[in-house]
Amino acid sequence: MRAATQAAWDRLSPRQKSWTTAATVALISLAAGYGLSQLGSSGSQPNENVGGPDSECEDVLYWYDPMVPGQQFDKPGKSPFMDMELLPKCAGEEVSAGVKINPGMVQNFGIRTTQAEYGILEPEVTVTGVLAYNGRDVAIVQPRAGGYVERTYGHAPDDVVGRGAPLVDILVPEWGGAQQEYLAVLRSGDEELARAMRERMRLLGMSSGLIASVGRSGRPHSTITVTAPIGGAITSLAVRPGMSVTSGQTLAEITGFSPIWLEAAVPETQAANVRVGQPVNATLTAFPEERFAGRIIAILPSAQDASRTITVRAELSNPSGRLKPGMFAQVSLTPDTRRALLVPSEAVIRTGRRTIVMVNQDENGFMPAEVRIGREAGGRTEVLAGLAAGEKVVTSGQFLLDSEASLTGLDVRPIDQASDAAKENNEESRFSATGTIEKIADGTVTLRHSAVPRLDWPAMTMTFRLKVPAQIRGFKKGDRVHFTFVQQDAGPRIETIRGSGQ
Repeated sequence: MRAATQAAWDRLSPRQKSWTTAATVALISLAAGYGLSQLGSSGSQPNENVGGPDSECEDVLYWYDPMVPGQQFDKPGKSPFMDMELLPKCAGEEVSAGVKINPGMVQNFGIRTTQAEYGILEPEVTVTGVLAYNGRDVAIVQPRAGGYVERTYGHAPDDVVGRGAPLVDILVPEWGGAQQEYLAVLRSGDEELARAMRERMRLLGMSSGLIASVGRSGRPHSTITVTAPIGGAITSLAVRPGMSVTSGQTLAEITGFSPIWLEAAVPETQAANVRVGQPVNATLTAFPEERFAGRIIAILPSAQDASRTITVRAELSNPSGRLKPGMFAQVSLTPDTRRALLVPSEAVIRTGRRTIVMVNQDENGFMPAEVRIGREAGGRTEVLAGLAAGEKVVTSGQFLLDSEASLTGLDVRPIDQASDAAKENNEESRFSATGTIEKIADGTVTLRHSAVPRLDWPAMTMTFRLKVPAQIRGFKKGDRVHFTFVQQDAGPRIETIRGSGQ
């Protein structure tokens, strides 16, 4: 028999073999689904009647089509959706909430569970970024008076100049006549008239230093040297020898790059994980062995339509000028760590309308429960509501259980009916430490505090937000304090603070 079967198989074409294999897999899948359905909410064995039209039911609540369990009917009959009889929903079945599985079949279906527990979620977001000029360190170079350009010192766009470097010499004919009159007044000895002349010269655009220099030397200086007000790169240069300029005309624009800006493109889905003041680390292709640290100084208000990203601007130290605008960088954003209720990410089922997990109620009972989730990192997902610490969730086989729950019309446990233990975690999320006040600012206090073991924090100095400004009233720099705080998206916030001797 086996030889004949093998010979028949060998005579099949490759396409026929693929069809035969697919049909076999489909039959096995259907058989498995049927077996799970037979082990459904009634808790009966596979060979038992699970409540068909002929089953005895002392008190029928309603009739339903198992393929459309959400639709209820007042009397038996044919289903309007499928060519099958409606099934009764017995009152006794309401007592048994959840999907029941024979303990012997749990292993066969590969159902595994794990407990929801508190832990530290440390998501690290890696994005790309580009170095840019410091847009807050920009100087516009303009002359105080109009005249003729005598010299430009050979500068060109993108040249790097230092603060005070000469940029252009301008001959101002109007200054020569005024200075000659001032020198004549000085020789006359009329101090009141000399004071009036000095005021006139200032109105013509001469600096106090130039006026004093003319008075000391006794010679007019009708050429002014315009210098760079800041150090940086000449990003715009609009002056050439021999040209005439007017008062207030823009001759050059100088932009600094120490510190330098780093602009990173962060996906919209990670927008909630970044904030101003958050630390960042950058690795540049120009210096692959080094990591450059900085902090976010701004989150730009608009998103990019094409890439669906937001632009995050950080500031990096650049005293030697090694970092150049336009360099490419890999940027690591480390959001604030916080203690949270965590489950394996594979336990989370996203239906499109809501997010659920399958909760293990007892030895062989499972209930779908709606949850609200937060951040995800390292294969774990933060549960914000709908689940309590210690509850077991299904991490393998949950889709089979969810399908069975849908077929039998089981209600999903709503978030507001979760275990009371999920609502009594206020103390779990509060942390305490001792420290010394280093600085008190508007709405914040900087503390040099002890280690916080529950957050894996070493002893360090950091800034905390205040719940209310009055909390810090009566304290000063150097005071030893004992304080409690909570972790929030905007950073740690002081809940209570008192002197260490109180």
